[in-house]
Amino acid sequence: MTQSRNSQVVPVGRPLTARSVVASTLLGVDPPRLPTRLLVRSGELFGISQGTTRVALSRMVAAGELVAVGDGHELAGRLRERQARQQASRAPDTRPWAGAWAMAVVVGGRRSSDARAELRKAMVDLRMAELREGVWLRPDNLVGQPSPAADAIVDAQCRRFVATVEDGDASDAEVAARLWDLAAWDARAGELRAELDAIVGSLEAGDTTALAPGFVLSAAVLRHLLADPLLPAELLPPGWCGDALRRDYDRYDAAFKALWRDWFRRARGPE
Repeated sequence: MTQSRNSQVVPVGRPLTARSVVASTLLGVDPPRLPTRLLVRSGELFGISQGTTRVALSRMVAAGELVAVGDGHELAGRLRERQARQQASRAPDTRPWAGAWAMAVVVGGRRSSDARAELRKAMVDLRMAELREGVWLRPDNLVGQPSPAADAIVDAQCRRFVATVEDGDASDAEVAARLWDLAAWDARAGELRAELDAIVGSLEAGDTTALAPGFVLSAAVLRHLLADPLLPAELLPPGWCGDALRRDYDRYDAAFKALWRDWFRRARGPE
């Protein structure tokens, strides 16, 4: 049986572009709408000129990633859906698990490489993992998934079933460990907790030099939470860091946003 382990651990330290700053800034606020002036100023934290950020805003509107609203911009399209999934990662809506697994099996004839890639992305968005080629599953413990576009892609290419692990086969926990690299996710979560702990004090003390590294760290934590498979407690290894990372991030996020707003008020000037 071919098995796939889906750790989805994303490295930190990728260079920030004007688009990534705009996207990350809006992904971190609810509702995802901010004045254009604030978005432009946010780019300055990373040495990005106002003109470069304004060009990025125009291109993102043209690409359907943003819409202009009054004196500001708001997330749209896939980025808006990503924020919904991101919020679900921070406050998961789950139900007690009764032992059933949600399964999706690819049906039909030959598919293009684009269709296969589209399905794989949709399955990751729905926190499903591939047991073997064309067979995807996860524990049936999520109340709802804020990803209608991903659901539509899966429905177009797959049939859905409810399954259980039969006696004599691997246990449910063993199946989960085959599907997701839980040790890798948990280890990275522990590292991120340490990084949050190292910076949150500076943010709470009003040290504006912590804003730029804090911004990068925030994006890394949110990406990592998106990769949390949100498994039932029965299937998690002892000492799982998921809930602790969420608590640490909530404290950090409050400190970051308070200082960021104060920095913007003090940095505000003529455009």
